[in-house]
Amino acid sequence: MDMSRPASSAKTADTAARTRVRYAILLLIFLITTLNYADRATLSVTGSAMRTAFSLDAIRMGYIFSAFSWAYVLSQLPAGWLLDRFGARRVYAASIFSWSLFTLLQSSIGLLGSAGAAVTALFVLRFAMGAAESPAFPANAKVVASWFPTNERGTASAIFNAAQYFAAVVFTPLMAWLTHVFGWQAVYLVMGVIGLLLALTWLKFMKNPADHPSVSRAELDYIEQGGGLVSGARKGRPDDIARSGGWALVRQLLGNRMLLGVYLAQYCINVLTYFFLTWFPIYLVQARGMTILQAGLVASLPAICGFSGGVLGGVISDGLIRRGASLTVARKVPIVGGMLLSTCIIGCNYVSTDWIVVALMSLAFFGKGIGALGWAVVADTSPREALGLSGAIFNMFGNVAGIVTPIVIGYLVARSGSFNGALVFVGANALLTVFSYLVIVKDIKRVELRAA
Repeated sequence: MDMSRPASSAKTADTAARTRVRYAILLLIFLITTLNYADRATLSVTGSAMRTAFSLDAIRMGYIFSAFSWAYVLSQLPAGWLLDRFGARRVYAASIFSWSLFTLLQSSIGLLGSAGAAVTALFVLRFAMGAAESPAFPANAKVVASWFPTNERGTASAIFNAAQYFAAVVFTPLMAWLTHVFGWQAVYLVMGVIGLLLALTWLKFMKNPADHPSVSRAELDYIEQGGGLVSGARKGRPDDIARSGGWALVRQLLGNRMLLGVYLAQYCINVLTYFFLTWFPIYLVQARGMTILQAGLVASLPAICGFSGGVLGGVISDGLIRRGASLTVARKVPIVGGMLLSTCIIGCNYVSTDWIVVALMSLAFFGKGIGALGWAVVADTSPREALGLSGAIFNMFGNVAGIVTPIVIGYLVARSGSFNGALVFVGANALLTVFSYLVIVKDIKRVELRAA
């Protein structure tokens, strides 16, 4: 009996010694990603007021919505190389500071005098903001790959990805209220200042697991033995980046069937995301006759469902791994099931009652949340030497949807006078996601780079 006590005490001590710093890091990237998506959505909330102020039609509004994504997509490969060269801490800090500054500056476009000059400035600032935000999600994937073992990575990735919905829950009503009470300029002022403060917070608290002063040896061992890269995704020397981070490496990544299927699926998933970020509040105002304040409040309901679905998808996926399912099954089951559920968005074309429309939208975004495990798949499959670059290509494909979706919907609405075609377009892309994962993506496993 006496001999069993020391063993029990040692086990208790080992358990107690395993810190949980990784959860604090996850909370930090969750908060940053929440701000990231809130800043992207500022124009969708203030859009109706700005359309009136600057006499914008639907097509011009669609192009302004797309300005962010043009730069975001074009900047992905440089952002990935920067992350692999300099690491997430410094690159992400510069990213947060820059996009927040450009958000802040959007509050002043009305001072330019003419509507034409203001619209041009808005397009330029949205474009600059897109370039500044480009490292964000690849950096998130690098941080999660470093701080979390495989059997927790799905939940961690789902949580930071679900921040897009949390942003709508918290910030969409806030931004709608600011627009209603103080005018659209107040939205950009408030969001910009919050971001500048958050950039300083990131610099103060973020480090690789092996370098963090609060991490215990037990937590480091737990992360590393579970597949986490505790020293961070390896930073390359300049000659390494020139040799392995060039177009030959990009061709290797794009030539891998599994990765290509994952990249294409992310484009289709993001069609739903960008409908929600750009046209959804305007849909509620124009097609459903709500006020801006009502639209801001109603938009939070699908967002709550998307957030809960996003977290649930990660929990289901990691739970399947712990129960012995293969990584392929554990990731594909929530993705396919969730995206099939999200096709119910098309049903909004066939009902007239507002609460049923909101219910269908909420169900669609719940399904989309469950299926949005792409970042976990990227962390699981990307080559260790090129996590930043692979994540950047994935994000580049996904955010081409940010260019296509607002423009296509703008033309559909302008030509038909309704959102019916737009909702069919969104639902069809959910089905294409299912096709991509079932037909193009085969086994999900980490890719090994070939020697040059």
